[in-house]
Amino acid sequence: MKGITAAQREDMMTVLAAALKAVDPAQAVRNCVRREGSRLVVGDDAYDLAAFKRILVVGAGKASGPMAQALEEILGERLEGGVVNVKEGYAVPTQRIELIEAAHPVPDENGLRGTERILQLAADAGEDDLVFCLISGGGSALMELPAGGITLDDLQQLTDQLLRSGATINEVNTIRKHISQVKGGGLARAAAPATLVALILSDVVGNPLDFIASGPTVPDTTTFQDAWSLLRKFDLEDSIPQRVRAQLERGLNQSIPETPKEGDTIFGRTTSVLVGSNEIAARAALDAARELEYNAILVTTWVEGEAREVAKVMAGVAKGLIRHHSPLPPPACVIFGGETTVTVRGEGRGGRSQEMALAASLALDGWEDVAVMAVGTDGTDGPTDAAGGIADGAVIARARALNLDPLAYLDHNDSYHFLQQTDALLVTGPTNTNVNDLVFVYAFG
Repeated sequence: MKGITAAQREDMMTVLAAALKAVDPAQAVRNCVRREGSRLVVGDDAYDLAAFKRILVVGAGKASGPMAQALEEILGERLEGGVVNVKEGYAVPTQRIELIEAAHPVPDENGLRGTERILQLAADAGEDDLVFCLISGGGSALMELPAGGITLDDLQQLTDQLLRSGATINEVNTIRKHISQVKGGGLARAAAPATLVALILSDVVGNPLDFIASGPTVPDTTTFQDAWSLLRKFDLEDSIPQRVRAQLERGLNQSIPETPKEGDTIFGRTTSVLVGSNEIAARAALDAARELEYNAILVTTWVEGEAREVAKVMAGVAKGLIRHHSPLPPPACVIFGGETTVTVRGEGRGGRSQEMALAASLALDGWEDVAVMAVGTDGTDGPTDAAGGIADGAVIARARALNLDPLAYLDHNDSYHFLQQTDALLVTGPTNTNVNDLVFVYAFG
C-alpha cells in the first residue's frame, strides 16, 4: 500500500505556506495601519497623533509579538511603550514594547503578572492618551487576572476541566469572562476614558469579537446565568474550585455587577479592527492550490464538532473525490476552516488536528491517491510541538507493521505518539500566527 508521494506532499506544504503567509500577523497590521506624518490611519478611521499625549500598547496572544513589532515600526518615536503577553517561545525582538512569555493553554504566574501590568498601564491612561490593544489567538489564557479571590491554582484546575470537557471555545470563554478582571470588556473599563483601538487577529469561528481572547475590549453578550448553565451542561458545577463557584454565585444573585454590555459609556472611545481571520488564510490556500493546477474549492470556514467525528466526514469527501469525481475531479483540493473539539478521556498527548488525522487515517485505510491534512495554524496543536497530521490510505498499514493499535491510541487521546511513529505527524514549528484550524482534502488520481 503506497501513501502520498514526496511531490504530492510538497504541493500540500506549498498550499499551507500560502495560507500562513496570508495571515502573517505583522503584515496584517501593516495592511490595516499606516502613518502619514502626524496622521494615523487605522482601518476606516484616522487619528491626529498630535492630539494625543502618549501612545501605549498592550495585548496578548500567540501572534501578538509580530503585531507589536509592526506597530513599533509604524509609530516610531511616538510610541511611549507597552506590555504584551505572548506564549513561551514566541517572543520576538522589540524596542519599546516589553514582551512577557507565559504558558498556554493553561495560565501561569508569568501570565498573571503580565496582565497585572497590562491592566495598570491601561488604568493609568488618561483621556488624552491613545492605547492600542493587540489581540490574537491564545489571548484568553495569556491575558488573565482572576477576580473574587480566585487563585492561580483555581484557574489552572478550571481551565484543565474545561479543556477536557468537550466544550467549544465560545463556551469556555463564556465561563472565563465571568471570573476575570480583564475579560468581557474588563480591559476597556480599565482604559476608559482613553482612546482604545483593538487590532484583532481572529481565532474564533465566525469572528465574534466578544469571544476572541474572551473579548477584553468589547461589550459582553453573555451573562453569569449563561456561564452557570454551561457548567451544568458539562456537569462541572460541583467539581469546579470553590472560589470559582462562589464568584459565579455572587454574579447569579447580583451581589456583583454583570460584565459591561452594549451601550455602556466605557466603550464610547473604543474601536475594534479585524486584521486577520481563518477565511483570509483559507482563500489564500484556495488561490495557491489553483496555481498548482488543482481543481479547488473552499467549502466553509465554520467547521465545528468532535474532531474524530468530523474526520469521518473529511474522509468521506476524499472518497467522493477519488471514486465519483464529486464535487470535483482529481487532482482536487477541498478546503475547510474552523475549530473542532476533543473530549479528553485518556491520558495521551495530542490536539484536535492530530486527533482528526488519526481518525481520518482509520477511515481512509486502504484508499489510494487521497489524503486529509488537518493543521492548527499556530503550529502547536494542543500542548504539543506538532501542527497536526496528514492522513492517507497507508498510515494504518504502517501501524500494523509496527504492531500499533490505532483504536487504542484514539481511545487514549494519544494521537501525537501514533502519528509520530507512523510518519504522519505534521511539524511546522511556531508560525507566530493563529487563525483557527485548516483541513485540506486531496485527491491525486
